[in-house]
Amino acid sequence: MPMISIRYVTPAPRPGLQAEVAALAARLAAEHLGKDPGVTAVLAEPARPEDWFIAGTRPAEAGLAAVWLDIKVTAGTNTKAETARFVAAAFAGMASLLGPLHEESYVLVHAADGDAYGYGGRTQNARWAEAHPG
Repeated sequence: MPMISIRYVTPAPRPGLQAEVAALAARLAAEHLGKDPGVTAVLAEPARPEDWFIAGTRPAEAGLAAVWLDIKVTAGTNTKAETARFVAAAFAGMASLLGPLHEESYVLVHAADGDAYGYGGRTQNARWAEAHPG
């Protein structure tokens, strides 16, 4: 049940790219973090090249793309190795879609406490408790 937010900029936008970015993020969450695609939400937002700065310069003017990917998962559901693989795969995958990425492109796996995170009006810990009575 992750929520994935992605902001990106690329010097070479093209039709359909936004949907490809969203699909890639969801697929990588399933492959590397074991997240169920049936409850994965993704918000993919292209940014205007003139609005994205790194160290005072615009990456798109240098022919580079940049990305900020933030995925929220329930704390304790992934190992450090799984998280590291996801971060590496997300960086590489976004580079394959958007073009060469500026080194200062970020991926954050935000592990939220199960009592403070949920969907459908129930926390993740409440869902677990309902599935495991007693």
